[in-house]
Amino acid sequence: MIGTIAATLTTLGFLPQVIQVVKTKDTEAISLGMYFMTTIGIFLWAVYGMINKDIPVLMANSISFISASIILYHKIRYNKKYS
Repeated sequence: MIGTIAATLTTLGFLPQVIQVVKTKDTEAISLGMYFMTTIGIFLWAVYGMINKDIPVLMANSISFISASIILYHKIRYNKKYS
């Protein structure tokens, strides 16, 4: 039960940021390094879940990976530093 709640919260925790970034295209306050490392880490957790046939780990991290990737994409695309 605790694991399910934790997975749900950490997976859905990205959604408010995804919605804000997609709406505003403002990523100035987001750390590129942090989101890059987080996205890679989440991807590796999904791979771990796949290798170990752990469906909850695979599903939660696959959804989180998509959300984190959207934010990372917008950070790279709309960052004034790289424009």
